[in-house]
Amino acid sequence: MTLQKMTRTGGALLAAVALGTMLSACAPLVLGGAAMGTLMAADRRTTGTQVEDEGIELRAGNRLRDSFGDRVHVNITSYNRQVLLTGEVPSQQDKERVEQAVLAVENVRSVVNDLAVMSATTFTQRSNDTLITGKVRASLVDAKDLFATAFKVVTERNTVYLLGRVTQREADRATDIARGVNDVRKVVRVFEIISQEELERGFARQPSRPAPVTSDPATTQPR
Repeated sequence: MTLQKMTRTGGALLAAVALGTMLSACAPLVLGGAAMGTLMAADRRTTGTQVEDEGIELRAGNRLRDSFGDRVHVNITSYNRQVLLTGEVPSQQDKERVEQAVLAVENVRSVVNDLAVMSATTFTQRSNDTLITGKVRASLVDAKDLFATAFKVVTERNTVYLLGRVTQREADRATDIARGVNDVRKVVRVFEIISQEELERGFARQPSRPAPVTSDPATTQPR
C-alpha cells in the first residue's frame, strides 16, 4: 500500500469516527446549533424525523431496561421511524416480547427484528463489531461516488446492517463496499429505495411502506 493511499484511508477512518460520534444517540445533547444544522442538512431524513428517531431510540431503550433489565442485550436503531433490533436474547418468547414492546413506542412505524436467541456476546466481540463499523464508514467516506452521510451502519457479530434512503445504484455500491471490508461475514440491507428524481427534488414524498430487508444469500466466514 502506498503512503498516499495510507494517508487517504487514515483520513477517511478519522472522518468516519468523527461522523459516527456526531451521529450517535447523544448527538442532540452535545452538538451546537451550527454543527447539528449541517448534519441534519446532510441527512436525507427531515429534521423532524431525525428528532423523532432519536426519541424513539431513547424511549425504546428505557422501556426495555424497565421490562428486561440485564437479561437481554438489544441494540435499537431507528431510521425514518423504522426500528432495527439487533443483539441477543435468552428465548424466542423474549425476542417476541421485545418486538412488541418496541412496536408500542410512540411514532414507531415498523420493526425489523433480527435478534438472535443465544447468549450475549462478549466485550471482545462487541469491540470487534465497533471496529468493523468504523472501517465500513471509512470506506464509505473514501468512496467518491457516494454520500457517506446518507447511510447508517450497524454491526452485530460480524454482520453489517446498512440503512438509509438511497437510490438503487447507491444501495448496490454501498453493499459491495461493505462486503469488501475485512471480517465482514454478511451484509443486511434495510434500505428505502428512492428514484433519482426523488433524490434531486429532495424527498418530498415520505415512504408509505417499511423498507424491505435483504441479506446476502450465504454466510461466509470472517477473513
